[in-house]
Amino acid sequence: VANEGGKHWTVNEVRALIRIWSDKNIQQQLEGTVRNKRIFEQVAARLQKFGIDRDWKQCRTKYKNLKHEYKSVKSAQDSGSTSKSMKFFNELDAILGHCTMEQASKSDNDESERPPEWTEAKSGKDSIG
Repeated sequence: VANEGGKHWTVNEVRALIRIWSDKNIQQQLEGTVRNKRIFEQVAARLQKFGIDRDWKQCRTKYKNLKHEYKSVKSAQDSGSTSKSMKFFNELDAILGHCTMEQASKSDNDESERPPEWTEAKSGKDSIG
């Protein structure tokens, strides 16, 4: 299946992209700007070092698609649905999870960091059914 960025991304290519994306420096740059061509040119250059030949547009498209998919899975989970999932959810949650909650960045994606209201609300919903 080809996306608009050309050939389909392999699992290893996506992993490499996520590894670069998880760099705090890259994250800070991405959070601070909408015009991010320069940042994705850096990302593409770093992928080259792994032997992955992608241009900045392909990297940006994949980044946007992963982010969008993550958000839709995350909101489904937050509403109590477990039917939606995606391949790289945990890796992306480690990167994007902190955007919604500042304390989460203190621990590495530790479940116990969630505010008690969340877990109570979820278990409350389950026991009604």
